[in-house]
Amino acid sequence: MDYEHLFEEYKTKELHGRYITLDDVEPLLKELNTDNQLEIIGQSVQGKPIYSYQIGNGKTKILLWSQMHGNESTTTKALFDFLKLLNSGSDLANKYLEKFTFLAIPMLNPDGAKLYTRQNANEIDLNRDSQTLSQPESRILRELFENYKPDFCYNLHDQRTIFGVADTGKPATVSFLAPSYNQEREINEVRAKAIAVIVGMNDALQGIIPGQVGRFDDSFNIDCIGDTFQSMNVPTILIEAGHFQNDYNREKTRKFIFIALVSGFYCIYENDIVNSKTREYLNIPQNKVSFYDFVYKNIKINYDSTKIITNFAIQFREELIENKLIFNAYIVEIGNLDHFFGHFEYDAGEALYEDEGDNIPKLDQKADFFLDKNTKIVNGMIKI
Repeated sequence: MDYEHLFEEYKTKELHGRYITLDDVEPLLKELNTDNQLEIIGQSVQGKPIYSYQIGNGKTKILLWSQMHGNESTTTKALFDFLKLLNSGSDLANKYLEKFTFLAIPMLNPDGAKLYTRQNANEIDLNRDSQTLSQPESRILRELFENYKPDFCYNLHDQRTIFGVADTGKPATVSFLAPSYNQEREINEVRAKAIAVIVGMNDALQGIIPGQVGRFDDSFNIDCIGDTFQSMNVPTILIEAGHFQNDYNREKTRKFIFIALVSGFYCIYENDIVNSKTREYLNIPQNKVSFYDFVYKNIKINYDSTKIITNFAIQFREELIENKLIFNAYIVEIGNLDHFFGHFEYDAGEALYEDEGDNIPKLDQKADFFLDKNTKIVNGMIKI
């Protein structure tokens, strides 16, 4: 199957970038509502509608939700790309609609999406609220889960640019997890089904982004929604959209999430989940915090009449300013950066650091400076 061609054919071009809100997706949902598939299933803390969208007539029921964390929008874009495929009338769409019934919540946390925050409007992380169910959004998801009785759950997220694939120096562009259902992290029949789907998705992605797929930590936390649903005997799959080279808008990563969805469902369609895939799953390297956005090495600093050669790391902060998402770069680490990589790395060759202050880099300082007066760095990036 030509997954990349499929993506280009069904990409929802109206969605772009990282700041995706209810205002962006609501018109698209209404366009897709050709046969009363759309339903308002509740309201957020601030009274915004939370939608579900159901399509298909198959016996295998799939529940998917995205933007549980409001600032994690890549999987929302990919989910709309997939819904566009399902509405295409193609042979593949018809196969899936005969085999599956899909129920999607494209944006569980519309308040957090508008504010571009991980938490909801009450500053609660919904992915730590699966037992307390203190928030309306958490209760909406649980009620839908209990009424729908899905055969598989897909928990869709983004992860930060700091994650790499083990010690390979490659970013974790997509990461998977079959959450644990108990403290011992045992693998029962339910978790094994999730594992088999993940192995199929990984196989598809390795041909496209070799070495850039990671496995998320499976420490058990019953307060997390994936661990809860897995413990309630429903195979649950966590997908994390991460960084691809020079893709801070995650337009390329959305393609890889789309491919993961299409290929994973094909594995279920072909019933390629009956044999144990545990070894292949455990062979997917684990995620590791190993990256900064920028690493500048061998920089000379005049400090108290002493010349010091050091390194420092710079990280983007995603800041919402007047309803626009701005990537502002700040110095976050100074000193020994062994065992860390940069998505951009630069060896300054002992060039002298200067800035508009006292010529000493400081933590949380905006990353604007000069190297040997003639190399200008603005917002972490070299300007020629």
